[in-house]
Amino acid sequence: MQPDGSPIVENTVRDVLRDVLGLSEERAAAFREDTPLFGALPELDSLAVAGVLTEIEDRLGILIEDDEVDGEMLETFGALTRFAAAKALG
Repeated sequence: MQPDGSPIVENTVRDVLRDVLGLSEERAAAFREDTPLFGALPELDSLAVAGVLTEIEDRLGILIEDDEVDGEMLETFGALTRFAAAKALG
């Protein structure tokens, strides 16, 4: 069962990826928990990661510390969403 607010976080992460990476609505809507991100999306390079994380911070009102950012967090859509939900709802 998802914690309260997690659908909002999931939609926010999806919207951020769409907006920052310039993805189509259809492409972003197709993201599932196991959809690979970093290394699989050519739009999500190291420079774009900073923009995505900054926008997630702004939209969810959270602070992501540099030492929290790692490859596992960016590996899949689900991993990024879980990380954001833990920060926003935790």
